[in-house]
Amino acid sequence: MFGGLAKSLFGSSNDRYVNSLRSTVAKIERFEPTLQAMDDDTLSRQTALFRERLAAGETLDALLPEAFATVREAAKRVLGQRHYDVQMIGGIVLHRGEIAEMRTGEGKTLVATLATYLNALPGDGVHVVTVNDYLARRDAEWMGRVYRFLGLTTGVIVPNMPDHERRAAYACDITYATNNELGFDYLRDNMKYERSQMVQRPFAYAIVDEVDSILIDEARTPLIISGPTDDRSELYTQVDRLVKQVTAEDYELDEKMRTITLTEDGTEKVERMLEEAGLLQGSNLYDFENTLIVHHVNQALRANVMQKRDTDYIVKDGKIVIIDEFTGRMMDGRRWSDGLHQAVEAKEGVKIEPENQTLASITFQNYFRMYPKLGGMTGTAATEAQEFYDIYKINVVTIPTNLDVKRIDEEDQFYKNINDKFRAIAKSIREHALKGQPVLVGTVSIEKSELLSDFLRQEGVEHKVLNARFHEMEAHIVAQAGRLGAVTIATNMAGRGTDIQLGGNLEFRVEDELKDMPEGEARDAAIEGIRQEIAAEKQAVLDAGGLFVLGTERHESRRIDNQLRGRSGRQGDPGLSRFYLSLDDDLLRIFGPDTLFAKMMNKSLDDGEAIGSRWLSKAIETAQKKVEARNYDQRKQVVEYDNVMNDQRKVIYDQRAEIMDAEAVDDVIEDMRRETVNAVVGAACPPDTYPEQWDVPALQERVRELFAVDAPIADWIREDHVDPELIETRIAAEADARAERQKAQVVDPSMWGGIEKSILLQTLDHHWKEHLATLDALRQVVHLRAYAQKTPLNEYKQEAFALFERMVEQIREDVTRTIANAEFGMPAMPELPPMPDFLTTHIDPLTGEDDSRDIDGGSLGLVTTRLPPLQAPRPEMPENLDERSEWGEVSRNAPCPCGSGRKFKHCHGVLA
Repeated sequence: MFGGLAKSLFGSSNDRYVNSLRSTVAKIERFEPTLQAMDDDTLSRQTALFRERLAAGETLDALLPEAFATVREAAKRVLGQRHYDVQMIGGIVLHRGEIAEMRTGEGKTLVATLATYLNALPGDGVHVVTVNDYLARRDAEWMGRVYRFLGLTTGVIVPNMPDHERRAAYACDITYATNNELGFDYLRDNMKYERSQMVQRPFAYAIVDEVDSILIDEARTPLIISGPTDDRSELYTQVDRLVKQVTAEDYELDEKMRTITLTEDGTEKVERMLEEAGLLQGSNLYDFENTLIVHHVNQALRANVMQKRDTDYIVKDGKIVIIDEFTGRMMDGRRWSDGLHQAVEAKEGVKIEPENQTLASITFQNYFRMYPKLGGMTGTAATEAQEFYDIYKINVVTIPTNLDVKRIDEEDQFYKNINDKFRAIAKSIREHALKGQPVLVGTVSIEKSELLSDFLRQEGVEHKVLNARFHEMEAHIVAQAGRLGAVTIATNMAGRGTDIQLGGNLEFRVEDELKDMPEGEARDAAIEGIRQEIAAEKQAVLDAGGLFVLGTERHESRRIDNQLRGRSGRQGDPGLSRFYLSLDDDLLRIFGPDTLFAKMMNKSLDDGEAIGSRWLSKAIETAQKKVEARNYDQRKQVVEYDNVMNDQRKVIYDQRAEIMDAEAVDDVIEDMRRETVNAVVGAACPPDTYPEQWDVPALQERVRELFAVDAPIADWIREDHVDPELIETRIAAEADARAERQKAQVVDPSMWGGIEKSILLQTLDHHWKEHLATLDALRQVVHLRAYAQKTPLNEYKQEAFALFERMVEQIREDVTRTIANAEFGMPAMPELPPMPDFLTTHIDPLTGEDDSRDIDGGSLGLVTTRLPPLQAPRPEMPENLDERSEWGEVSRNAPCPCGSGRKFKHCHGVLA
């Protein structure tokens, strides 16, 4: 009670914090008259003056009022938009490394310019992170006009860019990119063999747009770079044929946890079918020899029972294309991991692509925590404030709206079944559309959107459908969803990035209707005519009640519902929102109130009748909170396990960077050789033992294998006073001599350092790849340790540490063995086999689903990431190829600029 009283008197802690920032806004206001009096050249020179003051020791916080006022004035001149005071507050929050929760339509894109400009002044680079490449391109061009006016450079990272363009974009003061592009570039950079090939700079500051979507919804899903493995297409097809004969009685399905397991009878049935097909070794499905078959059976079961066509995926051009559960977007090129995608391909009878092996991976939690300062903005973050602080140590600040929200949010309407619900929805849409009120309908799947489309056709309602099948027209459809009487069905509105303006969007109407009209007076007159039409239509829409947002189902997350609701009532416009639910909805069926509630609903409701009450709405909110709590636990578990791998990843990546930066690595190679000698002698000659107990034959064999020397160890042992330390010293001397002889084989001694680096990096990468595969396998089975009353996470940490220690030992041995046994009689660097094309995926380790939002991400770097070791990108060819002085520095393994098609070292770069 007293808490409520204090809140009513003094405001919430969020209100007090926001009010404390208003004094800074007042300081910004005081600079406005001075800046308004400046001409464009003088205003644009402010950036140089700010940088001089920074160099003289002034802080960014001290520059903030004047810098923000400069951006406001520049935006007013360039974009015709002046930041509101609440947008200034949002900019301060972003600069402080916090999350600004701002309602839809409050201008988050413009807010970001404030903190982005200020933090770009030191020249370390600012990353603005978007949820898809369309928004990255749009915002980089749109807001880039302000930055360019003020003398800052802007770059954008989009799929399929070659490395030299990526490098240039990252070198800019401000870089726009999707979360996937940034993460994959980080992973690819740490797989390259020369520092000059890397594209990213050290991290400084990032602003994440739709921060809840990226840092919460996608946080369960690590980014994975993988390479192809052996083709097992026939096995997938055979197992799929057998699993299609399995009935519902043969398995247990848990939709809440998204798991499926065979019953005892089902296991026997599958065993008999596998025996008849000749796929089972022995008679028990769960024998060790049948591990692979069990895996294929489980994935085939998931594919046939749990993965639904037109909900989880669609079949397009003979390929399985995953549908993002949050946005309804197609994710071309994305693939489920662990054989699930191949199982779905077998189910649908399309071509089965080979599986892939993980080469590198990272979660968004551990990627974004590498930024020294991180800010974010979204319309819905307060519900996840605790998670943002627990995982990322950043606070959520709710920014007040510029104008009061006038939208009416009505109680949910409940129906007995889905047909009753959709009939009621179609009638409601027709009523609102007839009076001119635009309607935006949110559905949870393609299947539901097309079902509703059929109902609307029966009612004679004209409408447009926006789902994964038609994402090419997405921005145009969304932009016009506020026109008089428009009806738009969308699978999900999260992260669409296009404002729904009442009366229509001028920019898109001009683009659609006047694209073929040349510039001139006629075009200007036509644009003015469209502007007047939009103004008249907007007034008619306002009179009709503004945008009506209709949700056909509640989503698992309240944030997704709020995002849909937030499309209505922007900037003080009137609006209406209502959700329709039925007992057939997934949320009610799986997570909702118990069966007593369902029985009451069935008994008390007639067909077609609806009820709505606060109690029912509260029950739905409780169900959503349960799901959110479960999802948080899953994300927390993922980051706990990934933290173990992250510590090891940092060690490996730091080691690679040191190797690439070092002029020579002979001291590292020598240390590895000494460590290997110590380990080998220690294993054969344990301490506190007598020479008679030493395993001399095994020691001689290991020395011959690892160091390529025949050491007379037996003769040494026959000497008096011999001990393991003396044996180590003598073997080390023999090994060092062998290494010197190997070095002498190389025609050009200056190339020896490059050969050592190449061997070291390749060995490191090979063992790290194998280590990742081992950790993946360990992660999948370690939960079974709980049956032995052990904590799976602690077991995972211990085993992962032991595996890492063993990997380091194997790297030392392999590097030593390779250098000692290799043939180096060639005149130049040995040719190394090209690496296979990399595939990039964003897979949920708990459900096997791909939750990536970047629809083009699947083709990331398939050309630019082949990465032949020690081969730099092809240099720019000078116009006059006869002038070698214009070629610049050319890598020896790069194609010769003369155009011969041969490598530089075998052509104009041949050694004399």
